[in-house]
Amino acid sequence: MRWLIGLLLNALVLWLLSELFSGFTLSGFGAAIIAALILSILNWTVKPLLTILTLPITIITLGLFLFVISALTLMLTAWLMGSSFIIDGFGIALLAAIIIALFQAILINPVKRS
Repeated sequence: MRWLIGLLLNALVLWLLSELFSGFTLSGFGAAIIAALILSILNWTVKPLLTILTLPITIITLGLFLFVISALTLMLTAWLMGSSFIIDGFGIALLAAIIIALFQAILINPVKRS
């Protein structure tokens, strides 16, 4: 149940980002739910591999490179979804990854604790 709530909150954050930024486009809330599902699958499978492969640079940057990895998984999600999810560039993906991480720290982690 917590996973489903987290998925819906991630979809809401993705949809809000698409409303706020012109370079971050989703075709609707249904696409946001699918994007959140794909992103959670990529975060569960691909992100740990990328984190291990880039461990030296992650240590050197004191963990800030993890935002780059999050931006890459976000761009991979957009690529997998095709025209229903478009990110114009890496900069907007990095900004979105930072905002998503902030929202997850504020909204989703308290849900997991209760």
